[in-house]
Amino acid sequence: MKIGNREFEIGKHTYIMGILNVTPDSFSDGGKFDQLDAALMQTQRMIVEGADVIDIGGESTRPGYTLLSEEEEISRVVPVISAIKERFDVPISIDTYKSKVAQAAIQAGADMVNDIWGFKYDKHMAGVVAQSNLPCVLMHNRQNTEYGNYMDDVINDLMESVMIAKKAGVMDDKIIVDPGVGFAKSYEQNLEIINKVEMLHSLGYPVLLATSRKSVIGLTLDLPVDERVEGTLVTTVMGVMKKCAFVRVHDVKENKRAIAMTERILYGQD
Repeated sequence: MKIGNREFEIGKHTYIMGILNVTPDSFSDGGKFDQLDAALMQTQRMIVEGADVIDIGGESTRPGYTLLSEEEEISRVVPVISAIKERFDVPISIDTYKSKVAQAAIQAGADMVNDIWGFKYDKHMAGVVAQSNLPCVLMHNRQNTEYGNYMDDVINDLMESVMIAKKAGVMDDKIIVDPGVGFAKSYEQNLEIINKVEMLHSLGYPVLLATSRKSVIGLTLDLPVDERVEGTLVTTVMGVMKKCAFVRVHDVKENKRAIAMTERILYGQD
């Protein structure tokens, strides 16, 4: 899979998507990187520590988040994307579920679209992505938590997102799926989907696992958001063992080391 100017060898390695929240109210690092200089410094730090993709979000999606206007979200992300593209050679993902924001981000240089609603929130999103010919992440999400057979329902929901993408013209080699840990799921369901994430391989697309510092870790370990690195590392190791293509994390250095150690144990020396 090609993202930006880089080829990713899916199935041979777990890559790191580093999180850059340019919001004042993100659940874990709100306000730290919402100024351009701070965002650029954090980007440089994540690249040095081993991030393969930088995922930029302009609207917090924590529980109870405030819905932003498209104009406000664009004003947050576009200057950061433009500045990063000027200074660094790293693929950029835009974390948004709004087609106008995605379009503006793509025009500014974004290389991928990461949609937490899997193209189901904005009916124009799939078309914008198809026209751009860029890769996309389709995350599992839904309005209700009424599941029949939980894992089957998650996979079916994701297949609906895939079909929306394909109908709009998105090619198979441009699609990544995400189980949506922390979205429309109970504590127990979050644990289950991490444990059974390999079932998503039945869809035939690379899998991105995004658990970093999330509430499932905080609830399990009874820890605040800034003390969830070790818990995140466990989920990353499980992601590697279950052949996830990407993990989306805040703490790049620690996760990079965990991946390297796990892959060496599993696969030996190259």
